Amino acid sequence: MNMTDKISRSEYERFKHFLEQACGITLGEGKQYLIVSRLTRLLREEKIASFTELLTAIERHNPRHIRDAVVDAMTTNETSWFRDSSPFEILENVVFPEIDKKGKHQCRIWSSACSSGQEPYTISITLSEYLKSSQTPNGGLANSQIVATDISASMLAEAKQAEYEEAILGRGLSQQRKQQFFQHTGGRWKVVEEIKRRVRFSEQNLLLPYAPLGKFDIIFCRNVLIYFAVDRKTDILNRMAQALNPGGYLFLGASETITGYSDAFDMVRSPPYGVFYRLRS
Repeated sequence: MNMTDKISRSEYERFKHFLEQACGITLGEGKQYLIVSRLTRLLREEKIASFTELLTAIERHNPRHIRDAVVDAMTTNETSWFRDSSPFEILENVVFPEIDKKGKHQCRIWSSACSSGQEPYTISITLSEYLKSSQTPNGGLANSQIVATDISASMLAEAKQAEYEEAILGRGLSQQRKQQFFQHTGGRWKVVEEIKRRVRFSEQNLLLPYAPLGKFDIIFCRNVLIYFAVDRKTDILNRMAQALNPGGYLFLGASETITGYSDAFDMVRSPPYGVFYRLRS
């Protein structure tokens, strides 16, 4: 049986509506296989007989954990260390030096949609390498804070543990960084305290207000906007602009752009590293 035969057209439309309202994700045409592949295990674990029964549960919020589990399954994405190295090269060679020159006592960075923690810990590693290379280990940026958020409670729980299997470390992490910033323990690799202590995790739906998170100097919102409809992208970008301090920096995914969605930022080309965005004054 074809996988798409397991979910009807009307069920698919109901799932699309639910995801749009719950977390802003917009599923295009022909993505029934995503629903089937990501939710079949949930059906089995919760002893739910069909997608119709699952839809009834999430639409009635009964039981509540089922609704959360569906969002969790549909928003879990692949990630890696130093993914698309450009943003981290820009951080170390352009952004951190600019902020350092301003004499700030603390730099606050938001890693939105942080998944299992690779991005915020990569940012922290990049900061440590910058502090070492700039020979200002006790400078203002040494007290920086990274706020890492995600809509998935299970991903946040995994990220907080800061422990990874060997195979996961192999995705984007050099042997030198592995030895310097991780400790081998019990068959897994644990992020060292110097890197871990800068990062705090919080559950955050990007459709909800950002004010409780405070103001930031840098926001990472990478490979996230591609899942949202046009009006959602505009709303998210404009509210992120409000969450940035004057002259703040925004990093998007390599295939993402602010063009047509927000005029709150200027695009900055930084050869040979790549592109980032600066909040307009």
